[in-house]
Amino acid sequence: MKTLEGAPASVLVNAGLAFEDSEFKAAYPIIGFVKVALKNPKENGLIDESEEDELSFLEDKLEASMIKFRIGKYAGRVITQGSVTFLYYLQFTYNWQDFLGYALAEFEDFEISAGFQDDSEWNFYHNLLYPNVNEWQIINNHKVCDKLKESGDDLQSPRAIEHRAVFDISVSKEFIEALRKEGFSVMEQEGKSVKFYRKDKPFYYHIDAVTLALITLIKEHSGMYDGWECSVVKTS
Repeated sequence: MKTLEGAPASVLVNAGLAFEDSEFKAAYPIIGFVKVALKNPKENGLIDESEEDELSFLEDKLEASMIKFRIGKYAGRVITQGSVTFLYYLQFTYNWQDFLGYALAEFEDFEISAGFQDDSEWNFYHNLLYPNVNEWQIINNHKVCDKLKESGDDLQSPRAIEHRAVFDISVSKEFIEALRKEGFSVMEQEGKSVKFYRKDKPFYYHIDAVTLALITLIKEHSGMYDGWECSVVKTS
């Protein structure tokens, strides 16, 4: 979840595009958008369950039309402030209206706007859609939490949570001291990496706060956070 212009935003990105080379990106220098007003958004401006199926069908039609006219690649989707915006990187725009007409013929009851503009630097992708370091960490945190829940863990029992960090040169004494001040204990230190732990709850928002604070602390000491793990604690 992001915040855009002070409002909550749900962002979905085609992460595969991040691995494309500069030649590929140069071939798709235009960002196209299709913005659809939600009929019954939640109070926070996000999509209500009652509209999910219809908007999913609309998105499928857009994708089918994009393939039919071969003008671009799906980049992502942003839901915020009562609307959903679908974003595409385009090779050309001469058949943009054909693309829209084919995709949206069945959706006349929606309020829809569309357009395109130059984005040869792919700024929309890198600055809006693609997760930053903290956002990636939250995504990974929640994946681990989901796996723990699938194993019967209610995520509420404090237990030793092991963390890892790696550094450009070596693990500094200053960093170790900073860890200890935050209640962490060092498990293993070797060369440019260190493992450490503290008792915490691996609950979604709790572990988010822990890991985001560690990312900041480790970055201050020229290092990079490298994830966490813990044992499963099953409820009786």
